[in-house]
Amino acid sequence: MSAILSADDLNDFISPGVACIKPVESLPQKQTPNSENPFEVTTEDKVEPENLPPAQISLTDCLACSGCVTSAEAVLISLQSHAEVLNTLDSHPEIRLASTASGTTVDTQEQTAEDGRVFVASVSPQVRASLAATFGISEKEANHIIHQFLSGPQGLRAGGKHGSGFNWVVDTNTLREAVLALTADEVSESLASDTVSNGSTSPKRPILSSACPGWICYAEKTHPFILPHLSRLKSPQALAGTLLKTALSKQLGVPPSRIWHVAIMPCFDKKLEASREELTDSSWNTAPSSDPSAPVRDVDCVITSRELLSLASSRGISLPSLPMKPLSQSHRLPFPDPILDAFLFSKTSLSAQTAAAGTSGGYLYSVLLAFQARNPGSEIVTQRGRNADVVEYTLVSPGGDQIMKAARYYGFRNIQNLVRKLKPARASRLPGARPGQAATGRRQPGLRNGAAASGSDYAYVEVMACPGGCTNGGGQIRIEDAREATTQDGALEPSKPSPHEQRAWLARVDEAYYSVESDTDEDTGDSQTLSLTDNESRIHKALQHWSTLTGIPLSKLAYTTYREVESDVGKPTAPNDTTHVVELAGKIGGGW
Repeated sequence: MSAILSADDLNDFISPGVACIKPVESLPQKQTPNSENPFEVTTEDKVEPENLPPAQISLTDCLACSGCVTSAEAVLISLQSHAEVLNTLDSHPEIRLASTASGTTVDTQEQTAEDGRVFVASVSPQVRASLAATFGISEKEANHIIHQFLSGPQGLRAGGKHGSGFNWVVDTNTLREAVLALTADEVSESLASDTVSNGSTSPKRPILSSACPGWICYAEKTHPFILPHLSRLKSPQALAGTLLKTALSKQLGVPPSRIWHVAIMPCFDKKLEASREELTDSSWNTAPSSDPSAPVRDVDCVITSRELLSLASSRGISLPSLPMKPLSQSHRLPFPDPILDAFLFSKTSLSAQTAAAGTSGGYLYSVLLAFQARNPGSEIVTQRGRNADVVEYTLVSPGGDQIMKAARYYGFRNIQNLVRKLKPARASRLPGARPGQAATGRRQPGLRNGAAASGSDYAYVEVMACPGGCTNGGGQIRIEDAREATTQDGALEPSKPSPHEQRAWLARVDEAYYSVESDTDEDTGDSQTLSLTDNESRIHKALQHWSTLTGIPLSKLAYTTYREVESDVGKPTAPNDTTHVVELAGKIGGGW
C-alpha cells in the first residue's frame, strides 16, 4: 500500500477481510491416564483453565490466509524490523574476512565464533531517492551516506556489542539490469512460440511483471487464472539474495545459514516476499541440508526507508553528518569472485532512470527498447489511458505495422480493470449455446475499440500495486517523517500535510530518483555506457559464470514459481474420530 494512501481514498485501498484473522482455539485440557474415574463425564467446573500464550501472527501466516492481500501495514509485522537488524548484529559476531592475493577469504588468524555471521545488504534506488529528498541532497550523496552508515567506521561499526557492520552493500539496480535482460528474452520466447498451447513452458500472453509482491499476493489469493501469465523471473531483491547467498557460500566456505542478508526497500510488501517458501535455499540448494525443516531464506530481513531512519536513530547516529563520499579502499573488501565483483560493483551501466522508464525499474520500457533495437527504424507510440497510471505503448514499424503492444498499470483500481480483461469468459448455460460461447455479449469494462476481452493483444504489461509506482511505496519516508528528521528541536508540524503538499513531496522524491542520470562526482569519472546489445552480452556472461561457479542451473537461480493460495475459512472438516468431535465441541459455544 502506498505511503500517501489512506482509508479515505478507496480507489486503491483493499481493506482486510474477516478471513485474514488467524483463529485461536482453546480446547479442554486432556484427561491424564491417572484420572480417578476414566468413565466420568467431564463437567465445565472441573476443566482447569489453560494459560495460553498470546497469539502471534507471523508473515508466513499472513501468506497462508486469503483475506488482506496488499495492505501490508495491517499485518502484525514482528519478524522483520530495524530492531531485528540491531539484535542480529549484537547477537552474532562478524566473521572476519581478509583480502589476500587469491581473493577475499575467511581470516584464519582470527578466532571465528560458531555463531558468527557474514553480513551483507542490498539497497533499492527508490530508498536512496527518498533519503535524498528528505535531506535535500543528491541521489549519489544519499548512496554514500548509506554505505558509510552500513559499512563505514563512523556508522554501525562504531557501536554495538561486537562492532559489526556489513561487508558488502549491493545496489539492486545491478540485479535489476539482469532481470531486465532476462525479461526481454522471456517476452521474445513468448512471442516466438504458441503460448496458448499447453505444451509451452513460457508464460501465457500477455506476460505480467512479477516484481511487485503486493500484486503477486493479490493474484495468488483472488485470481488464480492470472498465475499462468506471471513472469517467472525473480525480483531484483530476490535475485540479489540468491546471488549473495550462493556465491559467498561457495567462495568463502560458509554455509548459507551463516550469511545474513538485509534488504532496504521502499515497500512493506517486500517483507512478505522475503518470507515466501519459494525464495529459500530449498529451491536451489542441491546439497543435502542438515535441517530440511528449516530452509534458509535468501533475504533474511527487509527494512523500509523509514526504518532506516529508525535504525540510525537507535544507534544515535545522524545520517546527514556522515561523510558524503565513497568509502576508502581500506574499508572495502573485493567480492570473493573477481568476475562477480566486476558485475556487482561495475561503473558500466545502461539503465537510465528517466520519466519514460517510470519509477518502478523500467521493466516495460526495457522490453520496448530491446524490441526496438531488433527492429531498426521502428517507433514507440504512447497513448495515455483513463489516468496517468495507465499507459499503452505500441511499437510500430517504419511502414506503420504494429510489431508489439504493451501497457503499464499502476494502482489497484487500474489492476482490477486489467484483471477483468484477462478473466476467461464464462460459458453460457443457455440451451443451444455453442461450446465456449460467452454468457453475455456485452464488452467488458475498460475495453476500447472492440479490443479482445482476453487482453491478449498485449505482449507485456508492467503491473505495480502503488499509484505512481515504487517511489510512492508504503515504506518510503513521509513528509511528516522528513520534517521531524530535519527539525533541530524535534518539534513537529501541528497540522497534517495537505494533499497538495503530499503530491509536491512525491514529485520531489521522483526528481531525486531521476537525478541519478545527471549526478557526477569523482568516483564515476571512469564510468562508461554500453550499447544495449553489448550490455545484454555482459549481463548474460556474468549470469552464466555465476551458474558455472555454483554448479546450479540458471533456471533455479533466477526463476521462481507461484501457487494458488486457497482459504480454509468456512470449509467444514468431516469429523472421523473422537479427537475431531472434541475439537468441534470446543469451537461451538466457546467450550464444553
